[in-house]
Amino acid sequence: MAVGNPFGLEQTVTTGIVSAKERFIGAGPYDDFIQTDASINPGNSGGPLVDARGALIGINSAIFSQTGGSVGIGFAIPVNIAKDVLPQLRERGRVTRGYLGVAVAPVTPDVRRELRLPPDRGALVAEVVPRSPAAAAGLAPGDVVTAFQNAPIQSANELTRRVGGTPPGARVTLTVARPGGERTITATLAQLRDEPASEDR
Repeated sequence: MAVGNPFGLEQTVTTGIVSAKERFIGAGPYDDFIQTDASINPGNSGGPLVDARGALIGINSAIFSQTGGSVGIGFAIPVNIAKDVLPQLRERGRVTRGYLGVAVAPVTPDVRRELRLPPDRGALVAEVVPRSPAAAAGLAPGDVVTAFQNAPIQSANELTRRVGGTPPGARVTLTVARPGGERTITATLAQLRDEPASEDR
């Protein structure tokens, strides 16, 4: 159920089903939305998305529409993300994110065949920022990160979200596939800066 004030109509409740979790909609590098067909219209943003027991599962935040009205495709920020962000906003007034220092891309079919990777697994390292945690740890372009903190990585977007959601200073373990075989690499995350330094660009 989505609760809000669409078009200024207070205490409006709409119902629907969850179609997907971890939906990427191109809103930013940390996209991780719940998709629902509960009607979300202008004025619903910031309202709760709750389950049948009344438990909060998300915060209504966006719709997909070519007309400006609901067409049954709405998106909510998962409550677990909000729970991670709110304490930072209370304490510091801003959100800090972990920084590894890589540009990642989907794994190409050629790389997947060469490394004998299963479908839907891995994030291809396209670029490593000099003097970054990734460079210090020995990551290199062409590596495929298949796990982060021992949890499988299924896409480049997932690795970006996982790194960003890990506190700066954390020591993390990455499983990396290379032509010479799979290996484990440890890196200490730095803090993502709002404006990268000139040497990071």
